[in-house]
Amino acid sequence: MSDRLILILAAIGLVPIAFSYGIAPSKTVTYLLGFPVEGTNQTHVFRAIMGLYLANVLFWLSGAFIEAVRRPAVWSLFIFMWGLAAGRIISIVVDGMPNFVLIFYLCAEIAFGALALVAIRKNG
Repeated sequence: MSDRLILILAAIGLVPIAFSYGIAPSKTVTYLLGFPVEGTNQTHVFRAIMGLYLANVLFWLSGAFIEAVRRPAVWSLFIFMWGLAAGRIISIVVDGMPNFVLIFYLCAEIAFGALALVAIRKNG
């Protein structure tokens, strides 16, 4: 799989997750993850997470279409995905198993992190 395709697929996959955290967190987070988001502070945190995710999406899409930033974008994808996966794995060990949605996210993060690592090694 090409670097460009990996970056594009990761970007496409992350957009709905970002929106699920930040567009209407009191509805979507409660529905997907099973806990209420109440008040300005909690909503603020989830909208900030959305912004962080969307910023990465923009960087990955830039890397897909601009050769000069492709390698840093792939590294960013690797660090982002495996950083999330590492945090989730720590939480599973310390806190126990989360719901299916979060296990799915973990699997996707490991997969995209692995694809990014293969791309990094392939391109020296």
